[in-house]
Amino acid sequence: MSQSVETGAAPWLVVIDMQRIFGDPGSEWFTPGFPAIEPTIARLVEQFSPRVVFTRFVAPAEPRGAWIPYYEAWPFALVPPTDPLYELSPMFAGLHLPTVTRETFGKWGPELAGILGDSAEMVLAGVSTDCCVLSTALAAADAGMHVRVVEDACAGLTDFDHERAIGAMALYTPLIQITTAAAIGAEGA
Repeated sequence: MSQSVETGAAPWLVVIDMQRIFGDPGSEWFTPGFPAIEPTIARLVEQFSPRVVFTRFVAPAEPRGAWIPYYEAWPFALVPPTDPLYELSPMFAGLHLPTVTRETFGKWGPELAGILGDSAEMVLAGVSTDCCVLSTALAAADAGMHVRVVEDACAGLTDFDHERAIGAMALYTPLIQITTAAAIGAEGA
């Protein structure tokens, strides 16, 4: 059972990058576990609503620095943020909840912090565990946010990569705690 943090404000669910680019089997960035976690995330969204924020990863108009060779390897992704590739998956596209769009793997920053307001705790779900979830969790924890990662509501590029990322984040206990959707559900939002 996870320990709770006295925050004064209820925690927020932050859903990382549940976008077509990661959920479409035809995409070069398809995350194989994506379809399996969608229903779990949908239940969490229902439980936490309206304290839910979605994030989107998008390509920059002009890559700089280390992003230049990155996008040379993935030129298909160099499309505007309005391209259908970067839309939220159909399961979440029609929801009227806040969305933070960033050109970085990590989604922690002033936009997300501003939405979470005085809450000192966030619950993370989404893709990919070994990239954007990990990057967001570490940055948020460094900023003093208590982070709970819902292991069975995240998916990595492979099961092995998912487990490695979960293991790395578990090293940051008590700043980052690993939990399950059932444990979160039993607590209520």
